[in-house]
Amino acid sequence: MYSKEEAAKLRQEFWVSFGKSFPHKWSLYRTGVKAIQFRFYFDNKKAMICIDIEGDSEEREKYFNKFVSLKRILTDFLPENNFEQHYFLENGKEIARIWVEKQQVCIYNKDTWQQVMEFLSTNMHQVEAFWQEYEDFFKEDF
Repeated sequence: MYSKEEAAKLRQEFWVSFGKSFPHKWSLYRTGVKAIQFRFYFDNKKAMICIDIEGDSEEREKYFNKFVSLKRILTDFLPENNFEQHYFLENGKEIARIWVEKQQVCIYNKDTWQQVMEFLSTNMHQVEAFWQEYEDFFKEDF
């Protein structure tokens, strides 16, 4: 078991190492649509690439439905995707989320880091490629 400080240091070490091993200016929060953000996630059980849709319920529904309408295409980019319109974060906040995940990895086990870094990089590149192709569809007004 790690102390809070040791755990924080290991998490920071992972993300710094990831940035150095896979240098790229990721879109993440700069999608051009305030409600849509891309996220990396890695904890003691899994790693995830997420497309998070925030805002009020009407805005979340609007953008989530746009993703649903392109689900077949998105599946070409991210074959093992998950869609959840009502996803609750640990803090209780409701968002819509689309994600892919890698199970049985742990941020505190350096032996899993390389495979997670490759998973994160490969899948985020796929999210960005999808976004580059279809972002105008999400920027259209209804």
